[in-house]
Amino acid sequence: MKGPHILSFLLFLLLVRVLPLSAEYQWPEPDNDDLTIRVSVMGPGDELYFWWGHIALIIEDRSARGKKLYDYGLFSFENDNFFVNFAFGRLLYSCGVSRAENNIAGYILSNRDVTFYTLDLPWETKEKVRQFAEENVQPENRNYWYHHFRDNCATRIRDIIDLATEGQFSEAFLNAPGRFTLREQVQRHTWFNPFMDWFLNYAMGQDIDVPTTVWQEMFLPSEIGARITDFRYIDTRGRERNLVKAVDVINASENRPLPLDTPRKQWPRELLFSLCIAAFLGLLMAYREKAGVRVALGLSQSLLGIVFGIAGTIAFFMSFFTNHDYTYHNMNLIFINPLLLAAVPLGVLYAFPRDIFRGRFWGFLLKALWSYVVIAAVFSMVLRILPRFWQQTQVSLALVLPLAMVLSFAPDCILRFKRQYLWRRHP
Repeated sequence: MKGPHILSFLLFLLLVRVLPLSAEYQWPEPDNDDLTIRVSVMGPGDELYFWWGHIALIIEDRSARGKKLYDYGLFSFENDNFFVNFAFGRLLYSCGVSRAENNIAGYILSNRDVTFYTLDLPWETKEKVRQFAEENVQPENRNYWYHHFRDNCATRIRDIIDLATEGQFSEAFLNAPGRFTLREQVQRHTWFNPFMDWFLNYAMGQDIDVPTTVWQEMFLPSEIGARITDFRYIDTRGRERNLVKAVDVINASENRPLPLDTPRKQWPRELLFSLCIAAFLGLLMAYREKAGVRVALGLSQSLLGIVFGIAGTIAFFMSFFTNHDYTYHNMNLIFINPLLLAAVPLGVLYAFPRDIFRGRFWGFLLKALWSYVVIAAVFSMVLRILPRFWQQTQVSLALVLPLAMVLSFAPDCILRFKRQYLWRRHP
């Protein structure tokens, strides 16, 4: 890390000086001994990387008259080659420590949920956790390579809880069946933004569509809060006790879209949107011989080529050339891939042809391209019959298939079939 330019400091730097005056909240009472250990779970924020919430460890030491917040979710835009490393899936994260009062006030002013879980631990265990946290923030220990599902701010806190319970936390949840797949857990937090919800569904491969354990689901801060609330363990003195002695809601956000309790099917929304656009494109296809309509039809296909072609290029790059392993083995690339960028120049050439013959030729190539999408999409659905292919591709199929059908050879084939076999022939 370079200096103090850590993301949390960038977000709260100006606020820290005035927070004690502008954000009022009641800090819970400490334990009777010198140390109090709390897990702080923060709800979703505005930025994309805050949609899944955040979590931190708070240690209050009355002997030192201080409350420290240990944050395992820090990263710096000023790291060497930050954006290149991010693109290739090599994101360096860090653990840092700051004043808890001002940090929590920053989340309150950002209109985010804040809940404290005060842990019921023997004093010697608290001291063990405190020493471990202090070792984590040392320069030689604080940095780690971030992974969205396996190593992040939440999994680090989860492992500290396991340390405090001497492995009893992992013993209980390491193999316990989870509620949802990783994809479904992501969808619970992205449902309110149609564009990002679709793109993340499209870009993630089939490896996240397998059953999970409760341990794996605790890559989410909220899942940790839910699991530790009722967890019981045997302490170092042989006594059974609740891990959490108190739950304090410090702040409740207002007018913010919150994660769904259970994921909902998103493909009907994508299908309805696609059918509306497909109806418009079908109308253009019916009157494409008119010059103005031809221009609109050609440019519309160019726009579709930009949207799906860029999405396909990003997903192709992430799947084959990066460390973003959750994008590997992506069946969506069968029918949405960089080939769709060809629709961009073809659409322009079709909209502004030099002559009728060339216009029909460009139109033929466009229909061939969209016919490939239809055939590839159907092929991907057939593949799911085989046991090696199980990816949930419904959202991507629902969006692209109606559009591709209208623009492909399919309408011409259907019309030709109707004329030859279904329409009455007059003598």
